[in-house]
Amino acid sequence: MVELRVQEQQILLGLEKNGGKASVEQLISTYNLPDAAVMRNALTLQEKALLSIHAATQNVIKLTEEGKTYAKEGLPERKLVLAIAEMGGSANLRDAAEKSGLQEQFIQIALGWVIRKKWAIYASQSNTVNLSEKLLHEAVISEGCDERLLKFLVSREQATLDELSDELKAEAEQLKKRKLVSIEPKTTRFLQITEEGKIALVEGKTVQQEVTQLTPELIITGKWHTAKLQKYNIEAPVAKTWPGKKHPYLSFLDKVRETLVTLGFQEMVGTNVETSLFNFDALNIPQDHPAREVSDIYYIKDPKCGDISSHDAIVERIKETHENGGQTGSTGWGYKYSFEAAQRLILRGHGTCLSARTLESKELQVPSKYFSIARVYRPEVVDRTHLSEFNQVEGIIIDPDLNLRDLLGVLGKFAMEIAGASKVRFKPDYFPFTEPSVELSAYKEGYGWIEFGGSGIFRPEVTQPLGVNVPVIAWGLGVDRLFMMHSGIDDIRMIFCSNLEWLRKKQVT
Repeated sequence: MVELRVQEQQILLGLEKNGGKASVEQLISTYNLPDAAVMRNALTLQEKALLSIHAATQNVIKLTEEGKTYAKEGLPERKLVLAIAEMGGSANLRDAAEKSGLQEQFIQIALGWVIRKKWAIYASQSNTVNLSEKLLHEAVISEGCDERLLKFLVSREQATLDELSDELKAEAEQLKKRKLVSIEPKTTRFLQITEEGKIALVEGKTVQQEVTQLTPELIITGKWHTAKLQKYNIEAPVAKTWPGKKHPYLSFLDKVRETLVTLGFQEMVGTNVETSLFNFDALNIPQDHPAREVSDIYYIKDPKCGDISSHDAIVERIKETHENGGQTGSTGWGYKYSFEAAQRLILRGHGTCLSARTLESKELQVPSKYFSIARVYRPEVVDRTHLSEFNQVEGIIIDPDLNLRDLLGVLGKFAMEIAGASKVRFKPDYFPFTEPSVELSAYKEGYGWIEFGGSGIFRPEVTQPLGVNVPVIAWGLGVDRLFMMHSGIDDIRMIFCSNLEWLRKKQVT
């Protein structure tokens, strides 16, 4: 014998009385139950196969506030044409508008609809409106479909498009464009009693009213001794909830930061706006290099230049290095160095400028390891693998005993632990500030090979002007692409999208 709770029995009885089927709204109204209570009990009854739940989506049409006004007072075109009729069938537009009581902003709207409905003809030269021949001989201007629909809707809170004739449906779309009605989809849930449910109503046993919470009254009066406490099915399906959480990409950056700190790295930080001195000059990039073109870097319009006077000592050494190689053993670039170009302000184009500032710092320790997660900016064409604003993870290690093998080992460990790559490969590359230089690519099953960025050992032209005389290995990797591989996404734009379904489901492990 099936046991039915009081509310479960009420729902089944309600369905039986309504021919076996009713909407959730009908049951709520009939038994004065909360929406949650009806759905909770309906889900339980569905688990017991005593009823089934169906959903139907209908387009609901409702009057807007403006539509309610016109339904009550009449459309502006009707007001205008009635005023013209009272003035003998022909009138100056301004005079007719004043007589009809139309506000200034509605005059042209009313005139447009009067012409469209062929109620009158407008003479622009004389600014007069003349009723059509048909209306001149009619005692009453017949009611249009739009007016009939407004009156139909004003008599009820809302209606569905299915209730309307084809003629009124077409008019509903027109009124929607005029913002007099709104049409929105609404999902209605229907409950239908099953044969098992009908049998349960006849043969089932109704349990006594159950208590969902202990109140002070139940405890004080002692009624809790005899009260039947409701049992909760913790496996019953419930609506999904989406609590607030950190963006998956930000969580990934936290993981990268935590991993590097655990490996003994210290974090480097800096501003998004940088001088060309540290973004280019200190990295042995000549002042006429193509990377400095406006097509490759964002220049600050105001102010154009920054103050580099506190770095006079290194500026002089960098100048000598660029012009003739200075004390580095290089021949330099062989051009006249410009202090004005060095002061030029830009949005940093890579995170390596932070490495240059760190190497110049008086707090630099040898040996030591540093990293940064820096937002950088380049005028890139945005596509599935490129953004004009992206992040780089930058790293340097300063130690007298470092060599290229150490660099490759660090990069391989980084790609495998952070991005989840299964294998890595390196190929020779060129950068003005490193020698030798290598490019890192990593592979993940089902995802393929992806290029992450460049690396190498800083040239003496970089380290010596900054006051460092030991080897420095460095790398700059696209951390956005690391996240792509880690998360299994193939479009970098997904990282910054507003796709709620992806954001809710994505977990960073």
